[in-house]
Amino acid sequence: MQTALIAIGAYLLGSISFAVVVSRWMRLPDPRSYGSGNPGATNVLRSGSKPAAVLTLAGDALKGWLPVWIAVFVAGQPPAQSLDVAAAGLCAFLGHLYPVFHGFRGGKGVATAAGVVVGIDPWLGLATLVSFLGIAAIFRLVSLASIVGAAFAACYAFWLFGLGPVAVSVAVMAALLIARHRENIGRLLRGEERRVGERGR
Repeated sequence: MQTALIAIGAYLLGSISFAVVVSRWMRLPDPRSYGSGNPGATNVLRSGSKPAAVLTLAGDALKGWLPVWIAVFVAGQPPAQSLDVAAAGLCAFLGHLYPVFHGFRGGKGVATAAGVVVGIDPWLGLATLVSFLGIAAIFRLVSLASIVGAAFAACYAFWLFGLGPVAVSVAVMAALLIARHRENIGRLLRGEERRVGERGR
C-alpha cells in the first residue's frame, strides 16, 4: 500500500507541467503552440523569456527530486534497493511524459529525469551531469547530450547499485527519454539538428 501511495503521489506531482503553469502565470503563449510544441524549458526559452525558461527548468527538476527524496525518507533503507524509491522516480518521470492535468501531452523529461537521479544518489547525478555537459560542449547539440546522458545514467546506475529496483527504474527512464527524442535522432542522422547558438535555417 505504501509503495502504491508513493507511486500515485509521484505521478500526480510529475503531472504538473511547469512549462504550461509558468507560461500562464507570466502571460506567455502556451509552449505547446509554438516551436517544437514540447512543454519544456528549451521551448519556453523560444518565447523570449529567460526567467520563464529558468523557472520551468527548476520546477521540472524539483518535481523529479522531491518525490524521490520523500520516498528515501519514508522507506528508511538504502535507495538502491528500495522499491519505493524506484517507483517514486519512475512515476514522477511518467507524470511529466503523460500528465493527467494537461491532456497527457507532456515533454521529453530531461530536467525531471535529472532531478530523479540526483534524488536517488548525488554521485549518480553528478556523473550523469558531467557526461551531458561533456557531449554538449564538444558537439553543441543538446539533444545528443540528452540522449547520451540518459544512456550513461543507466550504465552508471547498474555500476553503482547492481541489478536492483532503482537501476531498472533508471534504465526504463533512459529508454523512454531516448524514445521521446526520436525526431531529434532523425535530424541528427540527417545532419539537420540545430546546434547551440545556431540560428534557424
